[in-house]
Amino acid sequence: MKPFEEVQAMTESYEKIFIVGCGTCSTSCQTGGEEQVSEMADKLGDKVVGTAMVEEPCDIRIDRRDLKAHKAEIGEADAILVMSCGVGVQTLGDYTGKIVLPASDTLFIGETERIGKFYDRCMACGECILDETGGICPITRCAKALLNGPCGGQVDGKCEVGEYTHDCAWVLIYDRLKEQDRLDLFMKFRPPRDYSKKTLTTEHIF
Repeated sequence: MKPFEEVQAMTESYEKIFIVGCGTCSTSCQTGGEEQVSEMADKLGDKVVGTAMVEEPCDIRIDRRDLKAHKAEIGEADAILVMSCGVGVQTLGDYTGKIVLPASDTLFIGETERIGKFYDRCMACGECILDETGGICPITRCAKALLNGPCGGQVDGKCEVGEYTHDCAWVLIYDRLKEQDRLDLFMKFRPPRDYSKKTLTTEHIF
């Protein structure tokens, strides 16, 4: 979550605010669940004209369903404070046509181990090679996004970036492929990434 002082400054010029929370990811991260929405509404006080929890703010169909009962309040609001990732903020902007304000700073697409413990696992690069790397992504988990094995900076399986506190992704990949008896994939040459696949278009139709 952004520091409240930042949210306060962001909402200062608006007299009426509607708050939307996220029932999935932000609830798990404790950055936009029912409790956080309630706390935010209390802090912002009288300028809050209503709140709602949307199961998945990033899905316009679910926005339409979960916000149906709040049309009047949303219509009254000068802006919508969205307590979700940046995708939810943008989706609600598209759906409502209102000014949308992000209450959170989105960091990554992650894996959840338990509440409060998350790991960066995917950069949505558009060219997935997890079948070749034992299900471990070298683009995300290697600090240098190397594609063909570890650099000379790893020591005892630890990465030089971060002062040897993080596991080297390619050592993890090697160990996983060895366990799976697929070490031939470790020797496969991978050409430089085509990063245009990540930003080729802003609209995807499948």
